[in-house]
Amino acid sequence: MTSAGDDAERSDEEERRLTSAGDDAERSDEEERRLTSAEPALFREAVAAMNAVTVRPEIELGPIRPPQRLAPYSYALGAEIKHPELDVIPERSEGDAFGRLIMLYDPDGSDAWDGTIRLVAYVQADLDSSEAVDPLLPEVAWSWLVDALTARTDQVRALGGTVTATTSVRYGDISGPPRAHQLELRASWTATTPDLGAHVQAFCDVLEHAAGLPPAGVTDLGSRSRA
Repeated sequence: MTSAGDDAERSDEEERRLTSAGDDAERSDEEERRLTSAEPALFREAVAAMNAVTVRPEIELGPIRPPQRLAPYSYALGAEIKHPELDVIPERSEGDAFGRLIMLYDPDGSDAWDGTIRLVAYVQADLDSSEAVDPLLPEVAWSWLVDALTARTDQVRALGGTVTATTSVRYGDISGPPRAHQLELRASWTATTPDLGAHVQAFCDVLEHAAGLPPAGVTDLGSRSRA
């Protein structure tokens, strides 16, 4: 004879088993949704195009961690100017420059972007004192980006950004030059196709200008010009 307590215990066990099975099914469904909701084909195409670009040997270009909350999908490349290996690392190297190019993708589009793919660029470079006081520096630096994009691609909309020249003054017991000058360019624009290779090349063109590198294939005779 089975007691009511045994029946209740079996009932509880059966409920736990069914609940566990339901949880497993829910987890399985969630995993299936995660696997089937892979990155959109257009986003993957854009990423592949960014990574297919070949740049000049003075530039080191590679993936970096992108921001996570600016768009449903994002990808980023970091770039910096490489210098010859030296036994003694100088406190400041001529031509120090680095940057990042972030690709944001929203399949639903954005009114502010006027499209689905937005590129966000940041470039920072050291300046010498004569360049830092040039009143035309912001206009010249912005023209690097406009000219580079114009030369590389016509698939650009809603371009905007800022150029900032800063001066840092060191006081007290701190290493480095007494004064350091830097250029910062921040910009964003909408790409109308996922073929982003030309946009990456334009970004690297700006980095070259900011670092004062000579044009590709031209021997550097020691002059440093950002014209």
